[in-house]
Amino acid sequence: MHLVVVHGPPAVGKMAVGRALSQLTGYPLFHNHMAIEPLLGVFDFGTEPFQRLVRLIRRSVLAEAVGSGLPGLVITYVMDFDDPGDAAFLEDVIAPVTEAGGPVDHLELVAGLDVRLAREGTPLRVAEKRSKRDVAAARALLHRLDGRRLNSEGDFPFTGRHLVVDNSRLSPEAVASRVVDEWGLTAPR
Repeated sequence: MHLVVVHGPPAVGKMAVGRALSQLTGYPLFHNHMAIEPLLGVFDFGTEPFQRLVRLIRRSVLAEAVGSGLPGLVITYVMDFDDPGDAAFLEDVIAPVTEAGGPVDHLELVAGLDVRLAREGTPLRVAEKRSKRDVAAARALLHRLDGRRLNSEGDFPFTGRHLVVDNSRLSPEAVASRVVDEWGLTAPR
């Protein structure tokens, strides 16, 4: 199974680009918040039980996707590139794919804070991510995270293809088309 990991800071457009990529390739999208949102009513974000369950859900979905014979899957991930624990977390989550010999490719999205602040509160974002419906709180989080290295800045720790796209002025469909063209992806028949 081919895995595409869409990286980038919050509100950069990972889910929107992932959806567009899913439409072009036929690969289902399993975005970050599909594992996060169900747990927020029970555990606070970032607590040990929360982290354990998010890891278990994500890894289990990937294991089942590999076992079911899906041709590919798109996932999203926010990573602090200065935190080795974030890289280890992702390595563990994607292990079912790598252990099965599947390729893992990485699309990294880049956009400035001003662009990401403007994207908070968009209809798709609030519809898919209940925790982002408080737009003021979501924007405050972006400001708090602004000092962290949420893009690789040329220091990317994973193998596989790695494409960096500044999508500040590109539609999700334009980014997805570029990925499909550059990586030679095709929709399954």
